[in-house]
Amino acid sequence: MNDELTVSDACEQDATAIAGIYAHYVTNSAASFETDAPTTQDIAQRIVRVLGEGYPFLVVRDGAGAVLGYAYAERFGDREAYRFSCETHIYVHKDAVGRGIGKALINALIAACEARGFRQAFAMIAGTEPTSVVLHARAGYLPCGTLTGVGWKQGQWADIFMMQRKLGSGNETLPE
Repeated sequence: MNDELTVSDACEQDATAIAGIYAHYVTNSAASFETDAPTTQDIAQRIVRVLGEGYPFLVVRDGAGAVLGYAYAERFGDREAYRFSCETHIYVHKDAVGRGIGKALINALIAACEARGFRQAFAMIAGTEPTSVVLHARAGYLPCGTLTGVGWKQGQWADIFMMQRKLGSGNETLPE
């Protein structure tokens, strides 16, 4: 794999690569609480939905154009009052972990969320994923709670660590 990395907007044509990256986490870990890996078509529909709702969906590519990771934001909570908050998700290809891809994605995702006027970002991280907690902490996310034993996966109960990051001026100013 080439070490030149670029972050760009995802498109439907990235769905196959994204589905492959995500399937590893769905089937081999508790990083995702989904129990069945989504199909390429399911992922394509998610990309269209996320972008259509005005949220960012990003991929990181190597110099050859291969997708090595992806990140996106979506609405945090269904009620209208949550409209300035988002939940963020980041996944890196299992063979590309430790190459700075997560850092590139999280920084680009934060910038994209701020550019769209979002004020708070939340990450729900499985307790089985301490590396993800560190990644988010280095990007300015702070712990804001733990949901104990809320998921059953891989034959065990899994906790969720909730982390929050102010975007832009956060709640210090009125929304635009």
